[in-house]
Amino acid sequence: MAVVALALFVVFMLLAGGVRTLIQRRRTGDTGNRRTWAARGSLEWWGLAIADLGYLTVGLGAPVATLAGVPPLAVVDHPVVRGVGMVLAIFGVLATFGSQLALGASWRIGVDQTERTPLVTTGPFRLVRNPVFTAAAIVFLGLALMVPNPVAIAGLAITLIGIEIQVRLVEEPYLRSVHGGAYTDFASRVGRFLPGIGRLRADRPRGS
Repeated sequence: MAVVALALFVVFMLLAGGVRTLIQRRRTGDTGNRRTWAARGSLEWWGLAIADLGYLTVGLGAPVATLAGVPPLAVVDHPVVRGVGMVLAIFGVLATFGSQLALGASWRIGVDQTERTPLVTTGPFRLVRNPVFTAAAIVFLGLALMVPNPVAIAGLAITLIGIEIQVRLVEEPYLRSVHGGAYTDFASRVGRFLPGIGRLRADRPRGS
């Protein structure tokens, strides 16, 4: 199962990073990658760095630890749990790529504070405001369940912290500043990561 988890991680990185970047460049002439523009030590820099650390810890570190003999946590060491994890990981990979495609020309990795792209509220964005991050979290939850050792659990926690920083402290403030009332209205109707949960109050744009 560790080898399968590692293979799924590689597929995820190739699709979500490599293939999506190639599609963006072919369609727009721009890779859409803004992550290298983040100032070192900024909130965005920390959010992306922490998320990357989590991704690598779960996707690479945990399978390697399992292959090296690190035992799983007894409470989740069950074939059914591992099977559920594989289903979640596969679903998450497909959902991540599909959500990225749904962004069309607005897809970006990272944020350029001077850039204004159309606000996407259709497709999976009708259900949650950040379907790419939701799907990515599902991927790494699934991978962690496939190789449920302490390394995987720690990596999953780090991943979620990085995602929270990037979404709450970087991307949402940027979208509010760029799209104003249109984003506030959208965010008041649609949950942040899960349907109906984390909606902003329309009369309090700096909400939950």
